[in-house]
Amino acid sequence: MEFSFLRFKLSMEKMEELFKMDRDYLATVVLTPAESKRLIGKAVANLPEVQNAFRKGKILIIGSTTNAYVVEELLGIKISKYRFAAGKIHNGKLGVNKKEERIPPYIIRNGKVLDVELDEILKEFDVNDVVIKGANAVDPYGNAGILLASKTGGSVAKVIGTIFGIGAHFIIPVGLEKLIPSVYEAAESFKLRQNQIYSTGLNVGFMPVTGAKVITEIESLEVLTSVIAVHVSSGGIGGSEGSVVLNIHGKKEEVTHAIELIKNIKGEPSINPEN
Repeated sequence: MEFSFLRFKLSMEKMEELFKMDRDYLATVVLTPAESKRLIGKAVANLPEVQNAFRKGKILIIGSTTNAYVVEELLGIKISKYRFAAGKIHNGKLGVNKKEERIPPYIIRNGKVLDVELDEILKEFDVNDVVIKGANAVDPYGNAGILLASKTGGSVAKVIGTIFGIGAHFIIPVGLEKLIPSVYEAAESFKLRQNQIYSTGLNVGFMPVTGAKVITEIESLEVLTSVIAVHVSSGGIGGSEGSVVLNIHGKKEEVTHAIELIKNIKGEPSINPEN
């Protein structure tokens, strides 16, 4: 499957070509951030490389709220989304969960959760294994950005060399609520940290990431229902802040499938310390 990231960047000529491919049905849907995370979690759990590694390989799922949904969909369990994150933006401030309160990364081998140290399992990784890491930013070119509370780079700094050194699968689930114009520009702006005089909450760094498979709502709908999704609007009020509006194009049966999937996801509770 071709992942041509963020299809709204396609040229008008490409869009016209797609619409000629018997994809003449349209639905417009709204997803809140929590609903988007559930959708993305379902898609990532169903990616071929994830399913293959789950059956006969290794998967490392590093903590993030979106990745909590991946864990739930892959393992069929319920976990605290709030505590499966290290960093957070909560109550209008940058911050972190206390280390002793966090749920550690999930390490899975041949479908079973292991209780081993991260450094030990990384020594066993090979090209068919999978690392799943969340992000705080994504741009229209498929680059991701990760905020860093740790001066040594946190968990991502431990694993990124292994990922690219052996060519393991690197998947970044991230919602379009985190869309920014340019990860490169954001990274450049953090070079002035030595002169930073204020931060709302925790003082953080920023790591740009390229070369990963980024999975947003757009790719998720393609994975799960074969439709083409176009990001047309964002925002909301009264509990719908951060929502994304998507136009879904496809054959009638594909669009109908996508509608039913989204209807089943609607009402996903927002993330808070209690869940």
